[in-house]
Amino acid sequence: MFRQNFDLFPNKMWVTAVPVATVWTKPESVRDVDRGGTTNPIDIEAWLAGLTREEKLSFCHDNRIQTQTLYGEPVLLSEVKGDFAYVYIPTQASRKDRRGYPGWIPLAQLKQVEKSAWMKPQTAAVITDSAWTETASGKREKKLSFLTLLPVEKVEEKRVEVVTPDGNRFLPKEAVEIFPTAEGIAPGDGEQIAKVMERFLGLGYLWGGMSAFGYDCSGLTYAAHKANGYQIPRDAGDQAEAGRDIPLDRLERGDLLFFAPDRKRENIQHVGIYVGSGKMLHTPMLGGGAEITPLQGTKYEKELCAATRFW
Repeated sequence: MFRQNFDLFPNKMWVTAVPVATVWTKPESVRDVDRGGTTNPIDIEAWLAGLTREEKLSFCHDNRIQTQTLYGEPVLLSEVKGDFAYVYIPTQASRKDRRGYPGWIPLAQLKQVEKSAWMKPQTAAVITDSAWTETASGKREKKLSFLTLLPVEKVEEKRVEVVTPDGNRFLPKEAVEIFPTAEGIAPGDGEQIAKVMERFLGLGYLWGGMSAFGYDCSGLTYAAHKANGYQIPRDAGDQAEAGRDIPLDRLERGDLLFFAPDRKRENIQHVGIYVGSGKMLHTPMLGGGAEITPLQGTKYEKELCAATRFW
């Protein structure tokens, strides 16, 4: 079940205060070309569009980025070093730390809020590729990603009033799905998991990406499950360990496929979603973006080492 565990937080807590905050390996990982990705306000699309292919590949090859968080997503703040805060992300389980995925976020991209403000009976999930927050007068403010979750203050005829780090704002009613906070997003089946991320076919790969502005391979599979009510680990290797093993000759739509150059589970480097007919949906690092590709006759057929199921 995908739901926020507010029991982890004291009376006050820290939340992400920008549409997408990048979690860095260390403050020194940020280059001059990355300054646009560390500000508040932030234009993440402009920042990413201004990077060369080599500069984006450096996120992985030089171990610069760990993951990302979305607007309003709670984090556990551990320490502050200059302009950065070391945090753990409880909604992103990881073997790296039992408290959640760890890393450094610019302090300017976080805000401390009252825990009670976030504990509303209902939560709104953005179900369109993106959605703009609006003021009461209808002025657009922030472009939010698919699967951003915000507490619901009030449901109006055409808009939903939500609690944000910037105060109460509004989202178009047709852009969100409202669910009971205590119950989480209603669970879907394998068919829905296989289908939900097709909207992002062609979206460019981003190492550490967890938003509609760019996913990495396990970010895509994480989002497919989050959209269907399943809270799975953040990274591919952890996803392989946490899911229920499925024989490779009994695959169904929505199962996760894992790949390693030597076909050993301990060396998994890639994950995709099985969509049937011997094909998978995935985001290859060196490809043209998210795609549906056949397994037969490709390197993926040779490297396929495991399959798991969460639904």
